[in-house]
Amino acid sequence: MPSVMWFRRDLRLGDNPALLEAYADDGVLPLFVLDPALWGPAGPVRRTYLGRSLRALDESLAQGRGRLQVVRGDPVRRVVLAAREVGAARVHVGADFGPYGHRRDADVERALAEAGIELVRTGSPYAVAPGRVTNGSGRPYQVFTPFSKAWADHGWRGPLDPPADASWLALEETTAIPDPAIPEGVELPEAGEAAALRRWHEFLDDRVAGYAEDRDRPGVAGTSHMSVHLKWGEIHPRTMLADLARHRGVGAQTYRKELAWREFYADVLFARPETAREYLRPEFARMRYDDPADHLDAWRRGRTGFPVVDAGMRQLLATGWMHNRVRMIVASFLVKDLHVEWQHGARHFMRWLVDGDLASNQHGWQWTAGCGTDAAPYFRVFNPTSQGRKFDPDGAYVRRWVPELADVADPHDPDPAARAKAGYPAPVVDHAEERREALARWEEIR
Repeated sequence: MPSVMWFRRDLRLGDNPALLEAYADDGVLPLFVLDPALWGPAGPVRRTYLGRSLRALDESLAQGRGRLQVVRGDPVRRVVLAAREVGAARVHVGADFGPYGHRRDADVERALAEAGIELVRTGSPYAVAPGRVTNGSGRPYQVFTPFSKAWADHGWRGPLDPPADASWLALEETTAIPDPAIPEGVELPEAGEAAALRRWHEFLDDRVAGYAEDRDRPGVAGTSHMSVHLKWGEIHPRTMLADLARHRGVGAQTYRKELAWREFYADVLFARPETAREYLRPEFARMRYDDPADHLDAWRRGRTGFPVVDAGMRQLLATGWMHNRVRMIVASFLVKDLHVEWQHGARHFMRWLVDGDLASNQHGWQWTAGCGTDAAPYFRVFNPTSQGRKFDPDGAYVRRWVPELADVADPHDPDPAARAKAGYPAPVVDHAEERREALARWEEIR
């Protein structure tokens, strides 16, 4: 009997275990559901990128005489209707371990079962699925280092070859693949599986050897920019890990560690789904925080008067992406200099980041805010000026994204006269004073 391949965060044909399982059936309906619960809250850049990725997947399917079938609405209803229309006995998916996706799939599974149709989960967006790696007592890890060792010891299978040609099915009525408008001037990376593989191989050829040193320097092309392709499953981390195994050196080892961080955060969120919105360490909810209305808008627009912070926030609005080192700097500044709860910043990131991944974003924010998995104490407060000078020593990053400061002598700490002449704002706070205030508030809840 035929089956449905319900694409979600696996928008590719190669190394796709669920798709291989579907190919074994007699005819496959390639389906994507525009779920209002996910489509609505996503910001314009992520919606636009998703539309482009879906079109790339559709073009790949068309080479094998198939077309991606897109429907809009509640997945519980739309998946069942689609499966019934083609007489499918099974619906194939990659397992979703996010809080919403896990609940949604359970609801879809029940609805399919009532119709006599099986939901088959094969694979996931991770090399090691969340929940697989546990400590000696069978509990989830709460600290990265022991998790990463157990994760590596657990291992993963190698990449899977793309499936052979299939007999593709179609629905009577589908929805056009969306093409939302993004704000004028925003530049997004090329979407799709082919683009992901090209970018990955370019990184391996040109930059992986220097990754360990260059990854913290936002002014140089030292990172891979693969996070958006991982977000939508245009490439599987298993494919990347297999390639990294063929590269010796500290750069490849460091990159593998970053992939482990992604899987660690997914594991933490799966074990504690409430931490998508709440504190991993609940005692920090008792801390005194300021009204976000005071400075949140200046932070969002990149008008705080701290150059590296403003450069990062402007890069986000212009590209839908921000360098990871700068993400930590701007997050620390919002929580510990402006005393705004981390959820406000995490929400802004999830709206604008084209690679917005719930687990990595929420727990990255909590790590920096000192209320998450980080074993370091709360009193680590990033100094935005010294961080800028350390990781952007020649000021290239700040000069690019804060053009007012392109010609000043010290773009990381311009003097008042240079600020005024350039039309760049004065600092909204005094960092030294706010660091002391942040530590005083921490002492109150200890």
